[in-house]
Amino acid sequence: MSDRMDGGCACGRIRFSARIDSDEAYLCHCRMCQRATGSLSIAFKNVKQADVDWGHAPDWYESSPIARRPYCRECGTSLGFMFREGSANMDLTVAAFDDPSRFKPESHFGAESMHRAWLNTEGLKEQRSDEYQALVDKWVAATGAMPD
Repeated sequence: MSDRMDGGCACGRIRFSARIDSDEAYLCHCRMCQRATGSLSIAFKNVKQADVDWGHAPDWYESSPIARRPYCRECGTSLGFMFREGSANMDLTVAAFDDPSRFKPESHFGAESMHRAWLNTEGLKEQRSDEYQALVDKWVAATGAMPD
């Protein structure tokens, strides 16, 4: 069964709707993704390009001779990855979906650049954002409430 799921960038300028056929997603650890996102890995959902409708077209970064990446030039949100040619599919960043909780990681890609110490963080101290009073105070002073 397929569903449509919506998503977009942090500032709301770029929005998309994508047809989703499964909960399967993956983590990419390759150096290109690490450099493009400033993170040790990025969670991707692979979809057919034809199944993505952009409410406002994203900006595109030509990240290498073989690939390009949709993003928002206003807020900097990374929205995905796409080969320049030879594939009907593309990746959307899991975190860009309005409700990313549906997706489950099924595999790792770019394992040669994986930083294993960051994979299993079970047992590390955890703190909720809404329990960090200094942060709550800043949000309330700026906007009147904590963001969702």
